[in-house]
Amino acid sequence: MEKICKICEKKSSMGVTLVKLRGKYNPTAKVRKYPNLQWVKPISGENAGKRILACAKCIKRLSKV
Repeated sequence: MEKICKICEKKSSMGVTLVKLRGKYNPTAKVRKYPNLQWVKPISGENAGKRILACAKCIKRLSKV
């Protein structure tokens, strides 16, 4: 299963957390961050009635329309 939003095509990205230790930054591992994807059935549009994975921002946007 792909972790990509079907509406805006948002996908995972790499993030780095820097930990400061005694005035210097401690090297830390990179972390992959995933979007908040949820199953939703849009009422209108090309995917009407089908279950798709959409990010939380797109679900908010769909509810306003």
